Amino acid sequence: MNILHVFKAQPTQDGDGVNIQRIPGFDGRFLDPFLMIDELKSDDRQDFIGGFPAHPHRGIETFTYIIKGGFEHRDHMGNKKAVRSGDVQWMSTGRGVIHSEMPLADSEGLHGFQIWINMDSADKMNPPLYQDSSESGLPVEDNGHGLALKALAGSWQIGDKTVASPLTRLSASAAIADVSVDSGSQVDLPAMQSETALLYIHSGSLIVQGKEYTSGTLLIVDPREPIKAQADEQAGFLMLKGQPLRQPIAHWGPFVMNTQEQLHQAVEDYRQGRFGTIA
Repeated sequence: MNILHVFKAQPTQDGDGVNIQRIPGFDGRFLDPFLMIDELKSDDRQDFIGGFPAHPHRGIETFTYIIKGGFEHRDHMGNKKAVRSGDVQWMSTGRGVIHSEMPLADSEGLHGFQIWINMDSADKMNPPLYQDSSESGLPVEDNGHGLALKALAGSWQIGDKTVASPLTRLSASAAIADVSVDSGSQVDLPAMQSETALLYIHSGSLIVQGKEYTSGTLLIVDPREPIKAQADEQAGFLMLKGQPLRQPIAHWGPFVMNTQEQLHQAVEDYRQGRFGTIA
């Protein structure tokens, strides 16, 4: 496995004082079509109790994955869902969404992700869409040698088997998987074969060519080479792949468009109440 770049997540806050670790990609250089990887991992309720009160989005897709704990999602389209451990949720915000994400009362701790995926310029003003896995579940395949892959979005290969998530409509052919590895086991997975190929270590550490990479580390890898590593302890990592859009990025807060003019229009539309309200 050839590692092209290494990034370490940095602490920041979002929402109502929620403490997170973030890998930003709004410059479009290394993560395209992904814009941001946020990880929330804490057993201290003060780190997340404020949650993410009602706020807008335009021009992106949000992908939420919960490993531990849970959030209640509400939006102006009428969706109200509890997203719990093992669940994912995808929202194509298109021309505009108002939503909130608040921690569930029984969440003694939280570990999860919100990943932003850019939308093609031709799709940014499409009607919004919503999907989650709370009823369908997500497929998991075990290789019998201490490695299991859960397909969160898109299709993945493990050995000679294909594992396909019910979430298939992500922008830019994006796909996401969560891989767990037992202590002392080897990681041996096919090449991602997608121009952007990322590994984000969220638990334990991985040894690649004799070097240790710890949790909170993003590895940008050669998509043409198989994924090979070793776990000296129980480990977990996300795999992300997609096709770069290579389009101009104009970003301000919850809005991602292609030009400053479009960005100003998004702000004005929100201020004028054109995004709707949560009932």
